[in-house]
Amino acid sequence: MAARSWDRGEGLGMIKKLLPHPALSVTLIVVWLLLANELSLGALVLGVIVGVVIPILTSPFWPDRPRLRFGPPTWFYLLLVLWDIITASFQIALIVLFRRSKDLRSAWLVVPLDLRSPEAITMLAGTISMTPGTVSCDVSSCGRALLVHALDTPDPEAEVARIKRRYEARLKKVFA
Repeated sequence: MAARSWDRGEGLGMIKKLLPHPALSVTLIVVWLLLANELSLGALVLGVIVGVVIPILTSPFWPDRPRLRFGPPTWFYLLLVLWDIITASFQIALIVLFRRSKDLRSAWLVVPLDLRSPEAITMLAGTISMTPGTVSCDVSSCGRALLVHALDTPDPEAEVARIKRRYEARLKKVFA
């Protein structure tokens, strides 16, 4: 008896053509449902259509798509970023309310990057910018350094080390 085409792995090619970027598809569906602000069959069907069509149309522009790990490293990273955003918000509120601007120790930081994937560097820059008190301003033309402004940092070298240890090291695991 002949083996089914699925057993030989031929069906996977069709799935890859239909869903070239599964994570993007899921993200688009979820964002669509959030924008629709309702969970109905019509919104879900339209979300699935958007989530399938957009990745198919944009797949030629992503020849070397990044490999992401959607396991514990990703969840730990997201929880860490959420925690850092919450705690930094309180720290910045205290600085704004109770510290004179002449007492601020703002600094420009150059963070050397071990990340090489443009998507991972973008995620790091976005994380830094979402965390109150810091903003990423530029990536060097060679992609090996990130320019960051910190509102208040007593030790710029320690802040660079903290960014590398806290965010970049974890992103290496997510984008491994």
